[in-house]
Order: sequence, then C-alpha cells, then structure tokens
Amino acid sequence: MSDTPLLGARGIVPPSLPVRAPLGAVLPRLDLLRARRFVSPLVLVLLWQAASMAGLISPRTLAAPSTVLASAWELIATGELPRHLLVSLARVATGMAIGVTAGVALALVSGLSRLGEEVVDAPMQMLRTLPFLALVPLFILWFGIGETPKIALVALGSAFPVYLTLFSGIRGVDPKLVEAGRVFGLDRAGIVRHVVLPGALPSGLVGLRYALGSAWLSLVIAEQINATSGIGFLINDARDFLRTDVIVVGLLVYALLGLSADALVRGFERRALAWRPSLVKG
Repeated sequence: MSDTPLLGARGIVPPSLPVRAPLGAVLPRLDLLRARRFVSPLVLVLLWQAASMAGLISPRTLAAPSTVLASAWELIATGELPRHLLVSLARVATGMAIGVTAGVALALVSGLSRLGEEVVDAPMQMLRTLPFLALVPLFILWFGIGETPKIALVALGSAFPVYLTLFSGIRGVDPKLVEAGRVFGLDRAGIVRHVVLPGALPSGLVGLRYALGSAWLSLVIAEQINATSGIGFLINDARDFLRTDVIVVGLLVYALLGLSADALVRGFERRALAWRPSLVKG
C-alpha cells in the first residue's frame, strides 16, 4: 500500500518526492551558520582587550583593540590611510596584471606542448624556489629604487601560482573528453578552446586565489625598498616610532584586502563554473 500513488487535486503525486523545507525556514538557519563563524574571532578580540586592560599585555608589545580602532579612525580622518592604500592597490593591480598574464601564457605554452614543457617548465621550477629576499638586491641593481622593482616583485610572486595550477589543470583534463571532442569534429584549436581550457579553468581560478595572496606578501617586501608611500611604508614608519597600534592597523588592512580580493575571485568562480554539479547543488 505504501507504493500506491496518492491522488491529489492536480493528479497523481508520487510518494517518493522529497519534501523540501520552506525557504523562510532555511534562510534563518544559513544566517545563524554564518554568524557562528564570527564568534571565535570576537572572543579572541575581547580576551585581547581584557588582557590589555589588566596590564598583561604591554602597549609596546601589542596595542589594545580600542587603541587600534582609535588609530585607524585617526588615519582615515586625516586621509593618510586612504592615500597609502591607493598607492599599494596601484602597485598590486599593475604587478598582478603582468604576473597573471605571464603565468597564463607560460602555462599554455608548457601545458599544450611537450617541447614547450621542456623549454619553459625547468626554468620556472628553478625560479619559484628562489627566496624573494635574495632577489631584492638584484632587482635594485637592475631596476633602481623606484616603482619598477616593487611592481616586478609583485608580478614575480603572482606568476608562479597561476603557472603551476593552470599547467596542472591542462595536463589533468580527461583524455576521454578530448577524444569526444575529436569525434564531434573539433580540430586542435577547437579542442583547446572548448575542452581543454574549460576543463583547466577550475585549477586556474584556484591559482588566481593563491596569486592574490602571494601578491600581497610580495608587496610587503617590495614596499621596504626605499618606499615613501604605501601600507608597507606606513608599517615601517610606525616600527621606527614603536607605534604597535599603527602596525596592527596596517596588518588588518592587508588582511581585509586579501580577504576581499579572494571573495571577488570566489564570486567569479561561482558564476564561471556554474556548470559544475557541486556548485549547482551549493
């Protein structure tokens, strides 16, 4: 009797159809889950403030959150923080544009050709293991102490994650999909455009997210090269005057910028990869 279809007002309704919860009941649950993610950071900030007020943490060691907020408001009100922020954003945007373009181009050359892999991959693998601090003296000798070495360091730091992940994505495309493309009459260019690149796009976007993080890390090092502006300069100047509150403000700006950039890429990823079953279910 349990397998017998039920007669409803509009016809036969199969009994196996899942019953979905109302949208109004799902949304509060999602909001609660998102809010719970901020509980532990809030508790840490409160403990930090309490320890500072109790004298357990010296202001010279680490300023209290209230002091950090006051300093941040002062820097914003005077226009100093927005000015340094715009300079850092311009450096990262320029370096990222150069680095991502170079990484994509080299990954395509190396991933789509055995000869390209033999020519490109070995130098890229050697260069990516070099520490950035060791490259700073060479970059100063090559490019001087202006904006060029700073942008070059950001470009170098963002190129390798894109290259590695996109190369891996190209080589990881299912050969059955390539064979299916040939069956449907696609030539090599068509297979690359309609099969290989869409299949490698998820890996490439992961590399872009890594590249954003590497770009900000590279900028921290780059803005120590005779910088007179930028968030890195603001942090170094505060270090000389033992202003831990300003140092924390600069670090928070770096963190928020990295988080915002990652959120932008993830939003683009949801749209560009909407065809993936896992994202459709999400």
